[in-house]
Amino acid sequence: MTTTSPPAPAGSAKADQAARRDLYRTMTLIRAFEEAIKRDYWADKGPGFDIGKGLVPGEMHLAAGQEPVAAGVCAHLTADDAVTATHRPHHFAIAHGMDLKALAAEIFGRETGLGHGRGGHMHLFDPATHFSCSGIIAEGYPPALGQAFAFQRQGTDRIAVAVTGEGAANQGAFHESLNLAALWHLPVVFVVEDNDWGISVPRSASTSVASNAARAAAHGMPGVRVEDNAVETVHAAAAEAVARARAGQGPSLIEVHTLRLWGHFEGDAEGYRPELDQVPGRDPLPTYRATLVADGVLTDADADAITAEASAQVEEAIAFAKDSPLPDPAHASAYVFA
Repeated sequence: MTTTSPPAPAGSAKADQAARRDLYRTMTLIRAFEEAIKRDYWADKGPGFDIGKGLVPGEMHLAAGQEPVAAGVCAHLTADDAVTATHRPHHFAIAHGMDLKALAAEIFGRETGLGHGRGGHMHLFDPATHFSCSGIIAEGYPPALGQAFAFQRQGTDRIAVAVTGEGAANQGAFHESLNLAALWHLPVVFVVEDNDWGISVPRSASTSVASNAARAAAHGMPGVRVEDNAVETVHAAAAEAVARARAGQGPSLIEVHTLRLWGHFEGDAEGYRPELDQVPGRDPLPTYRATLVADGVLTDADADAITAEASAQVEEAIAFAKDSPLPDPAHASAYVFA
């Protein structure tokens, strides 16, 4: 982990055993959900239907491999804190405590979903957990400032977390948000997920700096880059940034060099990725499991039980979604405001 000055204040450097188990449990639940969505996105609905066309409508962007970012950051948040995520949002939604059934139903385009099946997986809005996301690049940064400003004016210790990908760090909204957050000392944590590929372009072909954490210093805030995609390293970095925000000391930026195990979207041929052969060996989930077993935090039986529990939760949510009604076409104009 490399830090760009000014440094973040000292915080918790290591999670305790209970926290480490919880981190693994969160990562496992996220992966189980993503695998189930991938399975049903490509499911054969029957004669007359194309594979991948029907069970889950629209495009699908999955975050397998990026679980350490969401689990490590959200471990320090409460449901009263706000999170704005990207078009690849499920891992943060789940780590922040979103109801799995409502999430699954929205993804399947069902009336019982978060947006009554109207928004799809890139437009998730959940007042219960103060969560939102968007398919527009870097769109979540300005709304996070608004939430952080409200929290500050209310005199609470609530914070906002704004997540984006490394490709969005070249957008004007990114720099404008960092500047204003630092100027007003807003309680916001900026998170950049660097999965190496902004759709199909490597960062080195589009960005003048090797680390977006270096850009934090230009806006007068701490910046840290986590290189190893390890959930406990993310957890430690987030502990400092969240504590700083809650204490009224202003914003911080965390960039995590993470891993997109699968394509930019389902159906991406990934011909632009020369490193695909090495990708499975960098999967953070089996790596963390092995670490916890070696450290005596979990046994293999414990880890298997966590996997089984996560699978059962996810399948219950998927079944709920599939059994839920589709929106009535007669109500197509409902929830439309002008």
